[in-house]
Amino acid sequence: MAITKAVPKGTDDHREQARPQEEARHLNSPLLLTMLMLVLVLLQSPIRRALSAPVMQSWTTVFVAVMVQALPFLVLGVLLSAAIAVFVPPSFFARALPSRPALAVPVASAAGAVLPGCECASVPVAGALVRRGVTPAAALAFLLSAPAINPIVLTATAVAFPGDPEMVLARLVASLLVACAMGWLWLRLGRTDWLKPPSRPSHDGQTKGEAFWGSVRHDVMHAGGFLVVGAMAAATLKAVAPESWLRAAADNPVLSVLVLAILAVVLSICSEADAFVAASLSQFSLTARLTFLVVGPMIDLKLFAMQAGTFGRAFALRFAPATFALAVVVSVLTGWVIL
Repeated sequence: MAITKAVPKGTDDHREQARPQEEARHLNSPLLLTMLMLVLVLLQSPIRRALSAPVMQSWTTVFVAVMVQALPFLVLGVLLSAAIAVFVPPSFFARALPSRPALAVPVASAAGAVLPGCECASVPVAGALVRRGVTPAAALAFLLSAPAINPIVLTATAVAFPGDPEMVLARLVASLLVACAMGWLWLRLGRTDWLKPPSRPSHDGQTKGEAFWGSVRHDVMHAGGFLVVGAMAAATLKAVAPESWLRAAADNPVLSVLVLAILAVVLSICSEADAFVAASLSQFSLTARLTFLVVGPMIDLKLFAMQAGTFGRAFALRFAPATFALAVVVSVLTGWVIL
């Protein structure tokens, strides 16, 4: 009688037997790419007809525009984030910000003026600040203020509204108020289990140059993926929303504010360009257009996706609605006083 020798699970023979089974369960990349190319070749005529439809052309235009506007500033934010993580010692932030979190919030909000970028740049920088030990309330205040009060954005606003210079002051005041209020609100009501600390691969044993570029690659792949998702969602909603809704809403003061606030979220326009879009909506009041300028840099579709990817979905689902509501209220009050 033949004796069958049992093969221990930890031996090389067992691993050799298991490897073909594992490979059979997974498609390799060349095969998957070949299958995809074959499907595209077979369906090229229907795909060409679908892409030539007006709604798809509108979708493509919006998607490319959002990506082209946002990607350079995302890269800028990633470079700043990596520089903070690698070259700036944690003790710097302890010295730069007040020790009391309540005072650190307005200081961090005002510091947003030094970052010449949009909301795509502020998310990775805010993540780096949290990783370096900055109180989350101050980092979040910086995240909200930086895209709206930096010199490039304020200059663009002044150029877009040459006949209404008070729009620059109104945007600056309203954005700072919202950033400080949200920082203090998080300080008061925020919970640590809502905010997932941003992760970063370890670079122990590497030089600072290697660690810097490793951090850049990690953040580009991480934040860039969520930027693509947000841009796709913004393009989809923009392509299917009837333009007649805007004309009907402009005649109602309350509805016009809400419509432009929602439009700012949907369009996901970079803060360096949103002032020119707001100026073109001349059928709306200045207060409604101010709401568009304050809400957009703080919460839009791509920014929500990036915040969820950086700080966690539990954080984004609470932070985004609160920011939206507060930004609308503060914009209306600021517009009533200044405009």
